[in-house]
Amino acid sequence: MKNLKAGIIGFGTVGTGVYKVLQSFKEIEIKKIAVKNINKKRNIEGFNQNLLTDNAEEIVNNPEIDVVVEVAGGINPAFDLLKTAIKNGKHIITANKELLAKKGEELFRLAKEKNVVILYEAAVAGGIPIIMPIKTILSANKITKIAAILNGTTNYILTKMHEQGLSYEVALKQAQELGYAETDPTGDVEGFDAAYKISVLSTISFNQRVSIDKIYREGITKIKPQDIKSAKELGYRIKLIAMGQVLENGKIDVRVHPMLVSKKHLLAKIDNATNSIMLTGYPVGDLIFTGAGAGAEPTASSVVGDILVLASELEASDKPLPQTICHHDKNAVQIEIGDTYNEYYISINASNNPGAIGIIGTICGRNNINISTIMQNGIKEDNTAEIVVITEISKESDIQKALKEMLESDCIKNIDNLLRVMN
Repeated sequence: MKNLKAGIIGFGTVGTGVYKVLQSFKEIEIKKIAVKNINKKRNIEGFNQNLLTDNAEEIVNNPEIDVVVEVAGGINPAFDLLKTAIKNGKHIITANKELLAKKGEELFRLAKEKNVVILYEAAVAGGIPIIMPIKTILSANKITKIAAILNGTTNYILTKMHEQGLSYEVALKQAQELGYAETDPTGDVEGFDAAYKISVLSTISFNQRVSIDKIYREGITKIKPQDIKSAKELGYRIKLIAMGQVLENGKIDVRVHPMLVSKKHLLAKIDNATNSIMLTGYPVGDLIFTGAGAGAEPTASSVVGDILVLASELEASDKPLPQTICHHDKNAVQIEIGDTYNEYYISINASNNPGAIGIIGTICGRNNINISTIMQNGIKEDNTAEIVVITEISKESDIQKALKEMLESDCIKNIDNLLRVMN
C-alpha cells in the first residue's frame, strides 16, 4: 500500500475518531490537523500538539500532503479550502453532506479536470457502507428506488414517542441530554440533514444530479402523541423517511417527510439512533443496509476506509480508480410534491354533529380520493371529535384541494395533521 501523507481539517468528534483509527495504519502519515482553537486540551494519550494549526491554508497549500480529510462540516470555509486543495492536485475525503449537496457539482467537475478524486462514504450514513457498493459491486444494476431512515436523532425521538408515549418536546429533551440531539436541533428535526443525504444518495444511485433546492422537505415537529397512538392502532409506525425514485416517465421524485410505515415493513423495525437504507434495483431486487449512521467510531470507519482505498489504488496506478470519479453530468428532472401519488393519513378535528363523516367522504369523492379506513377517536370536552382517515393512493394536489374544501365546511374545525403512508 502506498504511503500517503494526510492533512485533517476539523478535529471534533469525527476528526478525533479518524485520528485514533489512523494510528493503526503506519502507512498513513498525518502531517497537519487544522482546528479552530489550537490551545484546547485534547484528551488523547501521547498526542503531538505540533500537528495542530489554526490555519487550514497550511494543509491545502502544503505540497507534501497527498490527501485532505475534511470533517469540519458546513459550507464556509470548507468549500473554498477544498477547491484550493483540488487545484493543488490533492485528493479529498469528506463527510460533509451539506457541502456535497449544495456545492458538489462544482467540486466534482473541478476534481475531474485535475484528475483527483473525492471520496465521501461517511457523508450519507456514517458507518454504513453504501456509496462504494453502489459504485462497484452494484454497478450492474439500474437502481430505481430508495427508501431510508438517514437521521438518528429523529429516529430516536420517534422511537421514544412510540414506546413511552412521550410528547415531541419531552422526547427531544431526552435526546439532547443523551447527546443524540444538538442544542439547536433544527438541522435534524426539520429534515435538513436527511435532505442533504438523500440528495447525495439519489445522485449517485440514479446517475443524475439531484438538486437539493428541489427536494420537498418536512420535519417531525408537528407529530403529536395522538398521531403516534392512531398510527399504532392502525398497524403503523411513524418514521422520518428520505425517499427517491425514478418514475416511469424518467422523472425523479425525491423528498423527505414523516410517514406512517406499515409494521410489516422492514423500516418500521429500525429503532433508536440506527439508520437504514433500502434499495430497489434490477437485477438484484431489494437490498437493505442497516447500522450506525453517526458517531465518532462508525463515521471514522468510513473515512479511514476511503483513505485506505485511495492508498491502495495509488500504489497500483497514478490514475484514480474509474469508479471513484464522478460521471453524473445530467441534471435530473425532479417533480414537485403536488404531482406525487401516495396513500395518506389525515387527522381531522370536526364538530360532533350528525353527518360530519358523510361530509368528509363527499369532499374526498369530489376530489378523486377513495377512503380505505376511517375511525373516530371519541368526543372531546368541546364537543368535537378527532376523525382519522386513511386514503387509497391519491394525487397530492387532489388531497390539498380536499383539505382546503374541508376547512371551508362549518363542521370541520381543523386539519390536525397530514402524513403520507408506506405499506
